[in-house]
Amino acid sequence: MTENSVFRRRPNHAPDTLARPDHWGKYAPCRRAPREIFFPEDFAGAEAVLVAEEAKGYCRQCPALDDCLAEAMQRPERFGVWGGTTAPERRALARRQREEAKRAEAQVVTEAA
Repeated sequence: MTENSVFRRRPNHAPDTLARPDHWGKYAPCRRAPREIFFPEDFAGAEAVLVAEEAKGYCRQCPALDDCLAEAMQRPERFGVWGGTTAPERRALARRQREEAKRAEAQVVTEAA
């Protein structure tokens, strides 16, 4: 081996040569909005509520609303307005989903017995 030899580790995966669709957020209406309105936590009292509602107005126009919310729930996103919901609304939604999953699981166990 020469001093100029370069050792490279072979990748464990196939090369990424397939075209990928644009990310859902690339054309979302929120990209044209002021960033600060999507973080009502940075405001106080009634102003925070108004700012959140302004952000949700952009969300209501968005064809990617469901994808945005799903991504925020998957992370879980702790701040800001995502998918037409605020952070407390997403926490409540996650809690309801967990409770529904527990009830469904309990029902399956009851029916199996």
